[in-house]
Order: sequence, then structure tokens, then C-alpha cells
Amino acid sequence: MNKQELALEVIERLKTEYPDATCSLDYDEAWKLLVSVRLAAQCTDARVNIVVEKLYEKFPDVEAMATAPVEEIEEIVRPCGLGRSKAKDISACMKILRDEYGGKVPDDFDALLKLPGVGRKSANLIMGDVFGKPAIVTDTHCIRLTNRIGLVNNIKEPKKVEMALWKIIPPEEGSDFCHRLVYHGRDVCTARTKPYCEKCCLQDLCKKNI
Repeated sequence: MNKQELALEVIERLKTEYPDATCSLDYDEAWKLLVSVRLAAQCTDARVNIVVEKLYEKFPDVEAMATAPVEEIEEIVRPCGLGRSKAKDISACMKILRDEYGGKVPDDFDALLKLPGVGRKSANLIMGDVFGKPAIVTDTHCIRLTNRIGLVNNIKEPKKVEMALWKIIPPEEGSDFCHRLVYHGRDVCTARTKPYCEKCCLQDLCKKNI
């Protein structure tokens, strides 16, 4: 079984195991996902979902967030860690959305990368979840699991993992595949404990590069 065949089988098994896997960040507008993704750096999605409730209550739209004093944003997002830099990026990002994109999030990957605090992982998440375009989100779960399974060979750099996966993952499957890796990484193929290989749906396929 080559890597492409392995990828297709892994995709199908994870579909069966996690049929309803979606982004675990709560949002109902594109700009809110942009904010949440920035806050999620070195913070759990669960905590971000709690913190943003207060943030959006005080600053309910792009205009309000763009004109908000950075210090007030920082005060609210501090529980997510790195409060100062995250608040600065969010403020600058919202100003750009307001001034250059009419308050909308651009649906162009390169344009997203130019926004403050937005890297390839965040841009891919926006492209896949908001705009339904091909995307591969190389977060820690994706990097860990694809190495363990053998879809990539000892590659840790996010962009290199992304480029390797583009070669073997069908474009229309990438976004959902990465969401399912998050679910599987949290529940079964864990990082902080020994993986629960005995209950893994990929046990007979996995290279077990642990």
C-alpha cells in the first residue's frame, strides 16, 4: 500500500469514526473565526470559546472591534495567554478588514496571510471552513498523527507537512480530514499519555512511529 492508498483508507475510516467532525471553535461569522484562531495559539479551543463570549458582547462587529482600545481587548483575552500580542494582532486585523475589505474576510489565501497574526494554519482553516475551499490545517494533532501513521516521514515543520499531504490527500477531503485528526488526536492518539492503540480504528494500518 503506497502513501496515497494509505491516505484514502485512513480518510474513510476516520469518516466512519467521526462522521460529524467540525471545527471546535465556535463562530457564526467569518471574522469571529479569524479572532478565535488567533486566540487559540497556545490555548485550548474550549477556553477560547468561553473568552470570546465576553469579547463579542462588548465588541459585536468588525467596526466595534477595530475602534476598540487595544488595552480593552487585551484585558478580555488575557486568559488565553499572550494577551498583549494577541490583542495587538486582533486590533490591527480588524482595522484592515474594515478599511480594505468592507468589513469582510477575504477569500484569498495570500490575502489572508498578509493579515496580522495569520499564518498558513489559520489561513487554511478559514479557507476550508468559511469558504469551502481545499485546505489542509497542519496543527499539532495533524503533524503528530500523520507522522505516527506514516503518511509523512519524520517531518515536523508545519508547511512541509502541509506540502507532503497535498500530494496524497484529495483536495475536497483535506479540511474535514484535518478536523477528524483533531478528534482522533484528543480521544485516541494522544500526545500527553500513551496512545490508546487498542481502541484505534487505524491500528492495523498505522506505522506506529511513536
